[in-house]
Amino acid sequence: MGNRLVRMGIDVGGTHTKAVAIDNATHEIIGKSSVKTTHDDRYGVAAGVVKAFQNCLRENDIAPEDVIFVAHSTTQATNALIEGDVACVGVLGMGPGGMEGFLAKHQTRLKDIDLGSGRSIKIKNRYLSDSEEDENTVRKAVEELKAEGAQVLVASDAYGVDDIAGEQFVFEIAHDEMGMETTVASDITKLYGLTRRTRTAAINASILPKMLNTANSTEESVRKAGVEVPLMIMRGDGGVMEINEMKKRPVLTMLSGPAASVMGSLMYLRASNGVYFEVGGTTTNIGVIKNGRPAIDYSVVGGHRTYISSLDVRVLGVAGGSMIRVNKSGVHDVGPRSAHIAGLDYAVFTDEEEIVEPRLEFFSPKEGDPEDYVAIRLKSGKRITITNSCAANVLGLVTPKDFSYGSVNSARKAMQPIADYLNTTVEDVASQILTRAYEKIEPIIMELADKYRLEHDQISLVGVGGGATSLIGFCANKMNIKYSVPENAEVISSIGVALAMVRDVVERVVPNPTPDDIRSIKREAVDKAVESGAAPGSVEVHIEIDPQTSKLTAIALGSTEVKTTDLLKECSEEEARNLAAEDLRSGPEALNLVGQTPNFYVYNMESRGRKPLRILDKKGFIKVQRTDGEVVLAKASSYRSIVSRMWEEMAIFKADAILRPDYYLCVGARVMDFNGTGELEQILMLMDVEMQMVDPSEDIVIVGAKNQL
Repeated sequence: MGNRLVRMGIDVGGTHTKAVAIDNATHEIIGKSSVKTTHDDRYGVAAGVVKAFQNCLRENDIAPEDVIFVAHSTTQATNALIEGDVACVGVLGMGPGGMEGFLAKHQTRLKDIDLGSGRSIKIKNRYLSDSEEDENTVRKAVEELKAEGAQVLVASDAYGVDDIAGEQFVFEIAHDEMGMETTVASDITKLYGLTRRTRTAAINASILPKMLNTANSTEESVRKAGVEVPLMIMRGDGGVMEINEMKKRPVLTMLSGPAASVMGSLMYLRASNGVYFEVGGTTTNIGVIKNGRPAIDYSVVGGHRTYISSLDVRVLGVAGGSMIRVNKSGVHDVGPRSAHIAGLDYAVFTDEEEIVEPRLEFFSPKEGDPEDYVAIRLKSGKRITITNSCAANVLGLVTPKDFSYGSVNSARKAMQPIADYLNTTVEDVASQILTRAYEKIEPIIMELADKYRLEHDQISLVGVGGGATSLIGFCANKMNIKYSVPENAEVISSIGVALAMVRDVVERVVPNPTPDDIRSIKREAVDKAVESGAAPGSVEVHIEIDPQTSKLTAIALGSTEVKTTDLLKECSEEEARNLAAEDLRSGPEALNLVGQTPNFYVYNMESRGRKPLRILDKKGFIKVQRTDGEVVLAKASSYRSIVSRMWEEMAIFKADAILRPDYYLCVGARVMDFNGTGELEQILMLMDVEMQMVDPSEDIVIVGAKNQL
């Protein structure tokens, strides 16, 4: 074989730690390996990461020197916060003295941060005014905080966003000289809002000791295995960063578990808009992909919004292994307790011979739980239970190739006592079970679709995770939407980790940004991505302006090495037309090819007075899905006049607002999107910055899409 280069992704789940090796050139899966997650090991979950990694190398004859990328997701940050496994934080606030300082002092003075579940992050506070800030006062303040029990430090200066010198000064004394783990608030975010900035930094500091410990032991073990490339860690926003960056900003790895499954779904999902649906045994994660990017929001810790961007994922306690609750009126609830937590086997995974004289029993799985959860006692005395997976098997929704397939007869026999109790049939019980699950899932899907303005005809469900097939078909059919379960769905998270890009975000408040402001934030974002491990030539930056909050955001994405090959085959116009037609739910003959460049096909059709459109790239990926739009094929030099005309012609007037169109420019191999918030001048300015390098005579496609809502 020789010179086959390998990317390795390792996903740490609640139950299993799974490693996947992927051929860097073809993205084919070379090997998979799974071990039980090592919660109780001396090295914590790091032990499992290393074990899965080494098994995967050994079982698939991969030489350590052929590994060019290693990354792992981690639930460590989230778990540390949920379980209250956190350090006591000393906050050193800084700012002006006198009356002016009164406000800054108040805003940096944090209360303990409640983590729910009766645990909290303990906070100790000190404030220094700028005039009294020197080595002695800083050292004294740090000593006092230590004496009160602070194990880690946060430096937060009222002017830190614009001038980091003060925070940096504290870092040099506290960390470099006094050896105390320290978080500098401006490292975490460049947004104003002193309290929220300081709080986000404090959450980061509270998990530093725990995360550093794991990071160091994982890194050491990977080195021992002979792999020389930097170890990357998954972030909660779906990117990866180098372990050295993670040591500064571990809080960015919050929610990296769900993030991994989204990134994996994106690789297999050919549509640009959809709802993904990761079903495990205990929980289901639901989130949105919009215009080919996962939806992102600030995460909330203990009820407080932070400045940490992570994927906007809803976690539901209803999944493949959720147990059912029954009363005389029928099955009235499913979950949140799972068979795994109650220590009972699923009926559908029990041998048919064992199911003799099954009897219905009610019980409370954990102290304080309701007492109407169902168990089935067998003649042997053993107890088993009924789950969503059992119901799905009975209704024939699961096929033998699926992860959650089991013995239909076992499930039927075990469900018979419930049917007798309710004077109905086993099929009816199964359908009640999945209907209860659906009633919990459907509002979440609709709320997300509403929040991210996905029109109903664009929602397609993508099911991943071991339990996906037991729920997805039932829900999709009830909602009348399309769905798919990609191959390798059960290791999708590890695939997402292996193929993830380096990602970094810079956010600033800039009231009326100029082209120079935009260029400067782009440069800053590129630099950060390169610091986090991206190859300089591979970084692309997407800019967003929020006129309501004057917030300027730059999102940089890059890969750890520059890609030369891309082995996905190009698709013909006919194949592209068929893919677009299937997505538009129409016959191929109804579509018009309204724009074509060397990299893209654009189709639209007439439908009830609207012109729905789809933009596909030459690999057959649907880049843009809109319900009503106009497409113009033009020279690059004329984008300003066309966009300005659409601004007026495609506006929709509502009683209280004017909805302006969103724009897409297909230039070269890129689709750039510009949403119609803000002023026409701002949108044109963003376009100017992107278009300044483009040859004026190049053919581009300009799309204006009406905003319906």
